[in-house]
Amino acid sequence: MTAKINATRSTCGTPLSRRRLLAGAAAFSLGPAIAAAPPAREKRYLIKGGIVLSFDPKIGDFDKADVLIEGRKILEVRPNITAAATIIDASNTIVLPGFVDSHHHFYQSALRNVLSNGLLDDYFRDIVNKATPLYRPEDAYIGILSGALRSLTSGITNITDLSQVSNTPEHSDAMVKAFTDSGIRAIHAYSRGYGPGAKYPDDIERLQKRYFTSADQLVTLAMGAAISKEQWLLARKFGLRIYTHVVGSLAAIAPAAVIKLGEEGLMGADNVYIHFTNARPEHMKRVKETGGHLSLACPIEMTMRHGMPPLQLALDHGIRPSLSSDVETTMAADIFTQMRAAFTLQRLQINERAIQGEKDLPALLTAKDVVAMATIEGARANGLESRTGSLTPGKDADLVLLRTDMTNVMPLNNAYGAIVTGMDTANVDTVMVAGKIVKTRGRLVGVDLAAHQKRLAASRDYIVEKAGWPKSVIDTSLPGH
Repeated sequence: MTAKINATRSTCGTPLSRRRLLAGAAAFSLGPAIAAAPPAREKRYLIKGGIVLSFDPKIGDFDKADVLIEGRKILEVRPNITAAATIIDASNTIVLPGFVDSHHHFYQSALRNVLSNGLLDDYFRDIVNKATPLYRPEDAYIGILSGALRSLTSGITNITDLSQVSNTPEHSDAMVKAFTDSGIRAIHAYSRGYGPGAKYPDDIERLQKRYFTSADQLVTLAMGAAISKEQWLLARKFGLRIYTHVVGSLAAIAPAAVIKLGEEGLMGADNVYIHFTNARPEHMKRVKETGGHLSLACPIEMTMRHGMPPLQLALDHGIRPSLSSDVETTMAADIFTQMRAAFTLQRLQINERAIQGEKDLPALLTAKDVVAMATIEGARANGLESRTGSLTPGKDADLVLLRTDMTNVMPLNNAYGAIVTGMDTANVDTVMVAGKIVKTRGRLVGVDLAAHQKRLAASRDYIVEKAGWPKSVIDTSLPGH
């Protein structure tokens, strides 16, 4: 049994906030699996007796070990820790770093599945050109919040949002508030707004001065930039990481366009290239030489006609990509979907080459390789590897407990294999961000899902009506329609 948050209500019947629920030991229901800690200056948790996958080569993995946390930091990772702390019973779970989604468009959460059959052209027509200009700040807020909560539910503790609904400063303010309210670790990659009178990137300086004055905060700022010298230089002026869509099926933003900026010396270690489909070896070589990072969204790239995900090409050049979910308008955004797609895609390609008689083939990806892409490689792509991505003492306690006593993986025989080939979001039991429990016993802490659903549906109804789309939930999503 893992830690249980007591969903106590105040005397007026209003649900307690997440902050109050996590304020101290009194907020916990102290059952047989939890022992109360003595008063301390900073809250301590001892995650006890789980399978531990650290993603720190100096620490390694354990069939059974403990993780000690104080405040927001990891103190120790080893077997048989004894400490005065609130005990979280991790038996029948795998303890590992929180997952990282290095590229998504969270504001679109109210439009989940509307383009399940859609291609990239349909997305530009319906989402970019039709729906996005219709968004009000309150639609941006509830969309971002919903996406963040969905991420936490599925074990994702660090997200990068390409926030392409910055139609006005009020939209940007609403998005930053949503990230902060959610409790997730988020990178707000300020991007072009599509609304009337949208300005880009005039709002960067205001946002940075108002909201992002410290590097040691959960929500940080980056830039979602085009393949543009002006925009890349502006991002660097403000010390911001640069996230850029590079899509091989669209000549204007294909890898060759990036290389032209590279010839001017503009490609660097602060660049994160999203998709990078249809890249050639010389393109990938330049990314490697300049220290850039890749964010691959294999399910979306394969289904929406972005081009072949350059997973094997990246591996051939010594680049371990991060994984991302892109758009929920077309595909599930949980990290299990992303891991399974990358795993099967790479193995399909290598297996087919083997069947055709090719020798001296590249190594097949292992399940551990893919979980690394979803954790430490995501942290590296986001420039946060010193703070998260592994269970390393001194790093922030961003971690997840995955249940192994469920029918989809019992009896457990291979921890990494179970995560990649057997588990789904239902296995996510407990999630912690910077030492705070945001999900326990399979439920988000301090979130009224019924009220949240009502508000999200109201936003959906407004956008659908303004867009003139059919209101039936019977499938009307067809390519070209």
